[in-house]
Amino acid sequence: MRNISLILLIIVSLLGGNGCLAQELNARVTINRQQIQGTNVSVFDNLESTITAFLNERQWTNQQYSRQERINCNFNIQVTKYDEGAGAFECTLTLQSQRPVFNSTYTTTVLAVTDANFNFTFREFDQLDFRPDVVDNDLTALLAYYAYLVIGWDMDAMSPLGGTEPLTVAQTITNNAQGLELSAKGWKAFEDGKNRYAIINDYLDGGMETFRQMQYKYYREGLDIMAENAERGRAAVTEAIGLLSQTHENKPMSMLPQMFTEFKRDELVNIYKGKGTAKEKESVYETLSGINASLNRYWNQMK
Repeated sequence: MRNISLILLIIVSLLGGNGCLAQELNARVTINRQQIQGTNVSVFDNLESTITAFLNERQWTNQQYSRQERINCNFNIQVTKYDEGAGAFECTLTLQSQRPVFNSTYTTTVLAVTDANFNFTFREFDQLDFRPDVVDNDLTALLAYYAYLVIGWDMDAMSPLGGTEPLTVAQTITNNAQGLELSAKGWKAFEDGKNRYAIINDYLDGGMETFRQMQYKYYREGLDIMAENAERGRAAVTEAIGLLSQTHENKPMSMLPQMFTEFKRDELVNIYKGKGTAKEKESVYETLSGINASLNRYWNQMK
């Protein structure tokens, strides 16, 4: 689908219709400052508009997207502490990206991450600039890392291992951030199983390739097929859960399979609740319970 769209876009471009081309992200940015009192609010408004422009107006890869193909994502930034004199922000980021399911009105979550150490410095009217090979600003490093992560995960859901290039850039940003005295935590190895370093290094680890293969199987061969053939689509989702189980066996300490079950919880229950064979549902239940037993009250609904 995307290759066909790209050919059409090139033709339109040659005819002078460049206005239909767009960047990769369609990001909605929200700065929540309810916990901050007695501060000039204009800096928060400026921060929101600056981040929105940085994410949406930059061309992050060499791929061409039509406006309809842009990746919808939400960057909800909760400000928990602000030092006006130093321009220092301590925040929690809640990030979610979605993609439409083919031949349906349903939208599925592809990535959901919470970063409790989304800390940076920003002064009103600061301009954001970024070069992948130079990490010298904590805010641009954070935003670029998550931009490439969103794009990479989305591309993996569209083609097998399709997001390798942007994901590698995200890993490079993480590595380049190791030696800097950045205000934001989350870049260090072994600091946290769900921090920025852990997510990208686990995702690109050779032992985790089955997780990336699972993404394509789940979305492209599973959900995208369900509108035209529910049985065949669900069978592919079941195969994807098998790959998830294999991933968990390959690298039991990785938090990625658990993260997947957390934001896919309700969707997975709806796929199997009242549908499929008893054997199929029992296999899926055992895998999901083994990865995330804390959600067994949801997995039990499949039966």
